[in-house]
Amino acid sequence: MRAWLMEHYQGVDHLRLAEMPDPRPGAGEVVLSVLFAALNPADAFLAQGLYPARPSLPHVLGRDGVGMVIAVGSNVHHLRIGDHVGILRCDVGVTRWGTLAEQVAVPADSVVPIPEGWSLEEMAGAPLVFLTAWQALTQWTDPPAPPPPGQRLLVTGASGGVGVASILLAKSIGLPVVALTRSQEKAAKLRELGADHVFDPADPNLVKTITAALGKQPINLAIDTVGGPVLPKVIALLSHGGRVSIVGRSGGTVPQFNPATLLFHRIRLGGVSVGDYGPHEARMIWEDIVLRLNRLGRKPLVDSIVPFEEVKQGFARLAQGPLGKVLVRVAP
Repeated sequence: MRAWLMEHYQGVDHLRLAEMPDPRPGAGEVVLSVLFAALNPADAFLAQGLYPARPSLPHVLGRDGVGMVIAVGSNVHHLRIGDHVGILRCDVGVTRWGTLAEQVAVPADSVVPIPEGWSLEEMAGAPLVFLTAWQALTQWTDPPAPPPPGQRLLVTGASGGVGVASILLAKSIGLPVVALTRSQEKAAKLRELGADHVFDPADPNLVKTITAALGKQPINLAIDTVGGPVLPKVIALLSHGGRVSIVGRSGGTVPQFNPATLLFHRIRLGGVSVGDYGPHEARMIWEDIVLRLNRLGRKPLVDSIVPFEEVKQGFARLAQGPLGKVLVRVAP
């Protein structure tokens, strides 16, 4: 098979396309012929050594994807050769070889059928971002539960994969959504997806602008995929007892953060990591997510699809800030 090899931690620009032996399924595994893979910012971070996982090299990136089962290991009874499936959150692309290859071995308990009415492309990039968004929304109670309908959500980086997923899931719960994006074109699409207000994070008076627009309507929860200089502004917008689910850091480190801004309004910050979800929990949550999207009449959003030979161009598009997911067409 062909695979994009990460041979050192110098970034995705240094990936190399090479011929490698086909994988074989171990006990409890299946091998997929990969049809579509999806690119995630975490892939780029891992390739730069900016992620907790340090897989042995060479490594193959790629956490999301859909494929056809072509081999079944022992103790696998619910899957058959020829089944088309998607990959849920697991160690694929993290500590074991991922989907930026023509074939991938996957734990059988971490694959699921393509939802009825969904295309292969829509499924390919959905699980990781929707599971991430769900954890960001629900992690503030024990046991985890969605916020009460009517609480207001702020989403930074709202046009990215997690941002779009957060908006759609928030609407399924009944949450008004405030979205941040720098693009007017994307702003129009975010409103169409359900965002009630959209603002430009580059506005030098962002806090005043949003406060004036919302009046006395509080922001109770934020999902921050950006970090950097945006995070202090997000904190300043939160109501008493507000919470921030930290998903990403595409905007870099936070400059001159003042912890005192958390004190008197009892603001809470919480990191998001879907690595905490085991296979059974991920499957149950995923089934609920699909039901919610079906009730909304919505499906995952695909920004663009690049050929397998153009994976580096796909990562370049990801760095530009897509509207939805960037996919790789692996099979011809």
